[in-house]
Amino acid sequence: MTYKVIVTPKAREMWLSIQDRRIRAKIYDRAMDLASDPALQGKRMDEDLIDFRSLRAVGQRYRILYRIDEERRIVWVKAVGIRKRGDRNDIYVLASKLVRLGVL
Repeated sequence: MTYKVIVTPKAREMWLSIQDRRIRAKIYDRAMDLASDPALQGKRMDEDLIDFRSLRAVGQRYRILYRIDEERRIVWVKAVGIRKRGDRNDIYVLASKLVRLGVL
């Protein structure tokens, strides 16, 4: 069965902040692939992001954070960004802050 993929306004804002159009297109295509078996594609997160799954995109550098609503068959893309371990702009650091603020 397929799922409907919905990109939240915050994820769209994060996605549009990426300057390179080709990278944006690849991230979008990868996110739309979540319509088929989203639970098998990403890895489960922990701590602040326990309700999310993370999917690698664009040469393993970018991450798509999403939630699955099994009941309604919807994949909610919640955040998109680059993985920069140890950097304050790391997608996981930003997403954790947004979760604590109640934005995600």
